[in-house]
Amino acid sequence: MRLLLATTALLLTSQTALAQQVQTIGGTVAGTTRDGVSAFKGIPYAAPPVGENRWRAPQPAAPWQGVRPASDFGHDCAQAIFPPDAAPLETTPAEDCLYANVWKPAAATAGAKLPVVVWIHGGGFVNGGSSPGVYAGASFARDGVVLVSFNYRLGRFGFFAHPGLAAEGYGANFGFLDQIAALKWVQANIAAFGGDPAHVTVFGESAGGMSVHMLLQAPQARGLFMQAIVESGGGRAGTLPMPTLAGAARVGATFAPGLSAAQLRALPAAQVTGDLNMMTMSQPGYAGPMIDGRTMLGSALDAAAAGIDAPVPVIIGTNSADGFPFVTDKAKIFAGFGADAAAARALYDPQGTTDGLVVAAATSADRMMIEPARAVVRALAGRQPVWTYRFAYGSGDFAAKLGGAPHASEIPYVMDTLAARKGQPVTATDQQVATLTHRYWVNFAKYGRPDGAGLAAWPTETPSDTTVQVIDPAGARHTEDPYTARLDFTAQRAGSN
Repeated sequence: MRLLLATTALLLTSQTALAQQVQTIGGTVAGTTRDGVSAFKGIPYAAPPVGENRWRAPQPAAPWQGVRPASDFGHDCAQAIFPPDAAPLETTPAEDCLYANVWKPAAATAGAKLPVVVWIHGGGFVNGGSSPGVYAGASFARDGVVLVSFNYRLGRFGFFAHPGLAAEGYGANFGFLDQIAALKWVQANIAAFGGDPAHVTVFGESAGGMSVHMLLQAPQARGLFMQAIVESGGGRAGTLPMPTLAGAARVGATFAPGLSAAQLRALPAAQVTGDLNMMTMSQPGYAGPMIDGRTMLGSALDAAAAGIDAPVPVIIGTNSADGFPFVTDKAKIFAGFGADAAAARALYDPQGTTDGLVVAAATSADRMMIEPARAVVRALAGRQPVWTYRFAYGSGDFAAKLGGAPHASEIPYVMDTLAARKGQPVTATDQQVATLTHRYWVNFAKYGRPDGAGLAAWPTETPSDTTVQVIDPAGARHTEDPYTARLDFTAQRAGSN
């Protein structure tokens, strides 16, 4: 009996050791295993974008000898910290930041061909990273899906054009080029982790969702993924400024007038970062993502309407209070509707008693997130399978004040990482909603459609549908969209029917 126990322990130890080491193209990485999940963090998918590599397309990572420890995250990308962020970073940001992370079932070996999901974090293209606990992939791995996350360059490091770079094409969406490089790394390496490179779903939220829209239209990304999920990714041209490359170069010139390429690359990283974050991103000298003709070809809606997007299955959705309530004075909010002010009041404040914060959240959510998502869904629905959702479970004091689920609040439910939220206990209802939401995302990754046994049916949409899959404390149901009148009004003002 004692010999049997010793042999069993030796086998388990051996299996854990095998699960912890994986041979990638760059070299061997050693991760950590816990509760049946192996995690590999801080794997370089491209060379550090520093020195001569600053403001250049991502270059191949240098291979290494021996076994590279992969138990800790690499640096998140350089940024000015945004203190109110609900997903605080767990690293010190730095310019050297192009690292990927993988979570897989510990028992999965090379060639297992498990479905893969690739997560793209949000943060307005100026903040965020892959290290926050709510982004961990253990729950996906537990359910038989390999999850990959990664960092991409942000702010002026990631989205920059300048006359000094004229000989190199003026600049580009370097952060988007990083994302494409990360997906190429997945294609080249994920089989070694037990994943199937022919079964990759890319998903992201906010700026990550906008990035998924970009990947759907970018020629360089074609074939790097087979399915996509857009969470709160906007869709109309007005969500972001999106200047042309020439326009972005003029903006870049105001940040660093008269500098050559060599002088630009010699600037201290802290000077390039400055105080740019989600509260200051409209400052002069920063253009953000641009229409560069290589990655971003136009707005998500224009691309969808023109049939440019990759013809893959897509889920597109938003949250019920998905807005940015910066202006809460109702008089100012409705004044912004001009001649449509009376119609807006009738829709958003019919009794004159709705709190200004609720009105601000609803009007900005409809304009920036919810109606644009519906418009893109309708444009895609005639060409490919597309599903739409409304996450309507608002948990916590802020959600109660907004009257719904705030922007980004669905993430720990999708990831099933509620315990990683800061200062918010997990209730039984919280966990029920997380289990439900996570199952829909896992099913989509595995089977190419979100519903399945034991789940409420979730039909695909048509170009004229007014329905939506609502996820809330009562469960999930496919229903007529309660926001239809608001969204029709918003669409009319945006120049659409």
